[in-house]
Amino acid sequence: MLQSIRDNSQGIVAKVIVGLIVVTFALFGVESLVSLTGGSNAPATVNGVDVSERDLYQGVELQRRQLLAQMGENADPTQIDENMLRGVVLDSLIQQQVMLQSAQNQGLAFTDAMADQMVLATPEFQVEGQFNRNQYEATLRNVGLTPLMYREYLRKENLIAQERNALLLSSFVTKESLQQLVELERQTRDVAYFTLPADSADVSATDEEIAEYYEQNIAQYMTDEQVIVDYLLLDKANLASADGVTEEELDAQYQQLLAGYQGDELRRSAHILVEISDQQDAAAAQEKAQALLDRVNAGEDFAALAKEASDDFGSADQGGDLGFNGKDVFVGPFEDALFSLNEGQVSGLVETEFGYHIIKLLEVKTKEAPSFDEAKDQLRQELAAQKAEATYVTERDRLADLSFSSGDLEEPAAELQLEIQTSEAFGRAGSVDGIAANSRVSQAAFAAEVLSDGVNSDVIDLDNNRSVVIRVKEHLRPRQQELAEVKDLIAGQLAAEKRSDALQQAADDAVAKLLDGAELAVVAGDQQVIEKSDVARGDQQVDPAIAARLFAMPHPAEGQATYQVVDLFDGGKAVVVLKAVNAAADAEIEEAQLKAMAGFIANGRGQQLYQQQLNELTAKAEIERL
Repeated sequence: MLQSIRDNSQGIVAKVIVGLIVVTFALFGVESLVSLTGGSNAPATVNGVDVSERDLYQGVELQRRQLLAQMGENADPTQIDENMLRGVVLDSLIQQQVMLQSAQNQGLAFTDAMADQMVLATPEFQVEGQFNRNQYEATLRNVGLTPLMYREYLRKENLIAQERNALLLSSFVTKESLQQLVELERQTRDVAYFTLPADSADVSATDEEIAEYYEQNIAQYMTDEQVIVDYLLLDKANLASADGVTEEELDAQYQQLLAGYQGDELRRSAHILVEISDQQDAAAAQEKAQALLDRVNAGEDFAALAKEASDDFGSADQGGDLGFNGKDVFVGPFEDALFSLNEGQVSGLVETEFGYHIIKLLEVKTKEAPSFDEAKDQLRQELAAQKAEATYVTERDRLADLSFSSGDLEEPAAELQLEIQTSEAFGRAGSVDGIAANSRVSQAAFAAEVLSDGVNSDVIDLDNNRSVVIRVKEHLRPRQQELAEVKDLIAGQLAAEKRSDALQQAADDAVAKLLDGAELAVVAGDQQVIEKSDVARGDQQVDPAIAARLFAMPHPAEGQATYQVVDLFDGGKAVVVLKAVNAAADAEIEEAQLKAMAGFIANGRGQQLYQQQLNELTAKAEIERL
């Protein structure tokens, strides 16, 4: 408890776990998670039970934040389809309410004792392997939850999980079916093949063919609507200069650093907690804590007493030791009491939201401040960054004002000493690089007031450090391309089609000859014949396209072969000859592999059963949507 909350609660694992908890929490619809005005009509009901507007709102907001986080620094909220997002979240809420009702109707239960065990065993709520109540509550507070909310989440999640796991764990596969599957998995095949490379057919398109194709597909050959824009770029990086930091500013910053170190001491403390709970009210807790304090003051060993009586599971086994901590770690009353003690001194009773504490200051140590010479380079960079930030904010506002009132970019460029730059042509989808790679720029460029009225755009933030104002320089409207412009493109398309047709015909002719009894080497001609025996599924030494088709080819009759033409990923063709199918011997099948495959298949069938159950319950439920 009260153990380095900031460090522990901000770990990557904790953030991921709590993030998942919050998403699920929202989708389960705990109405107290977000304070909104009540009384709104439910967007849906499931068998008469409301899926509230607050549930839906919270779920949509959390999903939106996740999507924006995945988009990165160029996240654009306008790209999120709100209606689609709302529909997806509502569907999830309805399905989860259906499964929750199903679990409740079957009499499934999840007790408070079960919830307590799960909380105590959760690593994100532990410090040094022990449950830490302060870590637990601080982690939940970071996402706006209380212990009661979290227990409700656990109850609903585990009720649904019981039915889901019952379906998953009751699925099985018979030994006979498993034996067949393993034999198929271990089956090998003998194969021979040769390839016809994509460039082996020497073909080209005539001018007449190109012209005919152009006339038949003329609508395909329109240019995209594009614009070329002039723009002013304000970049914070260009505003930061270490040379602009004066010695006076540097000295003042160093003095602030020293002042911070004067109060930057670490205190090692121990405590005994008497918790206020449903089983022990505040008065009883205070009486018990006072009795413990009397024993401490009478000379009993503090660590031994903490092990015996402290309600803080995380520190009790260590004699109440909380380790070294600085300020802004503990709750206010605890911190105030701790930093008022002298080394070795024990506090009186300290009341916090967790109960009553008895605190002992074990040791004090301070951090050594760096010398001016050691710190000055870092301080100079920090000051330069601070000045650049302030300047950037001011200059951005000036850019917005000047570009709004100007009929061009010359005046703001001169006032702010910025260069007018010109983009490459880009369409409504933007470009792969340059400023138009940011969707906000392409949207602004094709906005009616910028494109048609010819005004400067508003300031567009590319990220936290760069902003632009754009002005359309040239509007390139869609137009019909002339034959000469697309002749080479069409010639390439037609040649590729002819080449593919020629290869297919050559491969089909080869198969026909093989069926007539011709020798494979003779039919292959100059192409190398590759023969492989006992090729297994997923064999890395065989072309993936050939390997995939090989095990789909029908078994050859005894003494004969099966033939097939396979399209290769590089555009070529392969003539494949399946000579034999080799069954796996029973002795080769290991028990461990049988068990592993049985678990995998059973789990897959269980997932299918669960989805079928969900679909059937949803179909039978009385669901009303507004």
